[in-house]
Amino acid sequence: MRAFTIVMAGLLLAGCQQGPSPEQLAREKSEKMKHYSEIMQWRTDRIDRLTKPDGWLSLVGMHWLPKSGVTRVGSGEANGTRLTVGPDKLGLITVEEGNQVWLQPESGVALTVDGLPAAGRTQLMPDSRGKATVVGFDGGKASFIVIDRGGKLALRVRDAEAATRVKFTGIDYFPVDKAYRYTATFTPHDAGRTIDIVNILGMVEPMMNPGTVTFTAGEKTFTLEAIDEGDHRLFLVFADRTSGKESYAAARFLYAEYPGADGKTVVDFNKAYNPPCAFTPFSTCPMPPPENRMDMAVTAGEKKPRKITP
Repeated sequence: MRAFTIVMAGLLLAGCQQGPSPEQLAREKSEKMKHYSEIMQWRTDRIDRLTKPDGWLSLVGMHWLPKSGVTRVGSGEANGTRLTVGPDKLGLITVEEGNQVWLQPESGVALTVDGLPAAGRTQLMPDSRGKATVVGFDGGKASFIVIDRGGKLALRVRDAEAATRVKFTGIDYFPVDKAYRYTATFTPHDAGRTIDIVNILGMVEPMMNPGTVTFTAGEKTFTLEAIDEGDHRLFLVFADRTSGKESYAAARFLYAEYPGADGKTVVDFNKAYNPPCAFTPFSTCPMPPPENRMDMAVTAGEKKPRKITP
């Protein structure tokens, strides 16, 4: 009887040591390949957005406007707001009380406003009021919009032939690793709560702060403050132990979906990407709040950008 017990215990122990079943291994391999394909498609879509003619790589200028009054805009030396692209004289921009911005096109200069030929004095909507008015010139290859940062207005200028765009050679990535895909718990804040976010220019802007996402990596639990930019997604701005080394120093960005009824969402750092300010000095990227500076090396997602030779 004792011998039988020993034999059975040995068989049970051997069975426990056999590891996952073939079915389980096949399922894990399938899930891994599915995740890999998802990340490859995400990278393709990301490059398409980044390199489009009016994408972030096309930025060539950010010109602050006066708090009130008139400034002449164009590429000529006599302009108060001198652009690096476009006609010598483009027109007059007037800033009035309440941050109302108006454009009076220069006579004889071909401009478009939201794709239609400019017709006389036109009000320009800044990006803080929804969709910004797009003023196009140089046959449509260049444009500008008005941006509002903490109540300060500026012209953000784009050129499809910017060196940052035409000489772009791609993005380097950490290897795809499903281990950096976490199921997280969303904890909502009180409705209407905001969080003060400092941008790369040192300006402080309150942003909608709907809640936090919490996940466990190894033996550590991390909680990140989420921002809602108005598109009903959880926007995560974070830094980690790779920041300034393998990845961009200031921050990386990541989106997660709002949770379902179970309060769960997915935080996949394989989709962590460089902010616009990693590619151009003409952006105003948000920096991570203190809560989002992680004591963890996130070796997933985008690495620091390649240098572009002018």
